[in-house]
Amino acid sequence: MSGIRFLFRTSIVVLWALSLVACHKQESTDGTEASIEEAVPYYNTPDFTPIWLSDPDEVETKITHRTGDFSFRDQTNALVTQQTLANKIHVANFFFTACPTICPKMTNLLKAVQDTFQHEPRVALLSFSVTPWLDSVPRLRKYAAEKGVIATKWHLLTGDRGKLYTLARRSYFAEEAIGFTKDSTEFLHTEHIILVDRNRRIRGVYNGTLPLDIDKLITDIKLLLREI
Repeated sequence: MSGIRFLFRTSIVVLWALSLVACHKQESTDGTEASIEEAVPYYNTPDFTPIWLSDPDEVETKITHRTGDFSFRDQTNALVTQQTLANKIHVANFFFTACPTICPKMTNLLKAVQDTFQHEPRVALLSFSVTPWLDSVPRLRKYAAEKGVIATKWHLLTGDRGKLYTLARRSYFAEEAIGFTKDSTEFLHTEHIILVDRNRRIRGVYNGTLPLDIDKLITDIKLLLREI
């Protein structure tokens, strides 16, 4: 596919959130102060402004956004839905198999997440194809074999284009510009990786091309596992 380029949303929000780690304190449930290094924020809006909450009642009233229902096929032709993710933390990103540059880098970095939590049943990875009309189940199966993707841990998903794009924008706050440009010569998509907790709330956003961000993602997953 020629003329492909990538849409990079600025990382200012992400860097800002990370910069708070060194100085922010929040009160734990027993009344003592805990470093933000031991907490994971919530994200409720597309601008990815972090919200730091420790009170479960506050979470219920203030965090209204949850990822929506979906039904797509993975590389084994298995149907994957929100029920598949019940009581699981999941990591989501968007890719396409014909991508020559950014997607392979993201996939290689996400493999570290897969390997770290390979034997942790409460963690799953989802990679949604943004060119589902090209990424058939056999094509995803071939890609998974080439990249060392473990089917029971990491689902490469394809399905209806409209439903995939709606899910990307409304649930995972992908850019409105996702898809082909007006002249249909360039394809735009996000390099973001999204962390979602077992209650379908967004808890992290990371640049999938940066190893340091992947390290932070792994750390945050471990922290979320303590909440289960």
